[in-house]
Amino acid sequence: MLIREAKKNEFFLLKKQRLASYKIYKEKLSSKQWAMLETHLSSDINHQPGVEVFVAEMDRQIVGSVALFPADSKSYAGTSQAIECPEIRMLAVNPDFRSHGIGKLLVEHCIDISKIRKQKFIGLYTGCFMKHAIALYEKMGFERISSLDFSPLDDGVFVKAFRFYL
Repeated sequence: MLIREAKKNEFFLLKKQRLASYKIYKEKLSSKQWAMLETHLSSDINHQPGVEVFVAEMDRQIVGSVALFPADSKSYAGTSQAIECPEIRMLAVNPDFRSHGIGKLLVEHCIDISKIRKQKFIGLYTGCFMKHAIALYEKMGFERISSLDFSPLDDGVFVKAFRFYL
């Protein structure tokens, strides 16, 4: 398994892969919630200053990706909080390659980079409906920071905050 920085000519494929990876949540969300998530997943995150996108490659095939946002990035829509640490976003694994530890490897890569950069901690947000992701983060040692949770549509569906101390 190779973890490397994404190339510009791969960004369109990564958007498609993110959407395919998150499609399992479409039935769990209202149409308004799904539309918001779909818009977020389809965004051009790679064009924001300081954002790094990494891919997991197996046998020359991209099987997963993750974005690492720098500290002091713009916060999410729906919250006014500034991001004070590097943040993992849009972790996605090709549905055909789930349960191979790919998501964990991508998260570990982001943690390693943040350690090298002498950061104190790394954060992430995940939807309350993403049970497998939450289990992964907790198993890896991420701690809940419920004071940073928010509901983008103010409809009771929360985005949960997590932090990993480096």
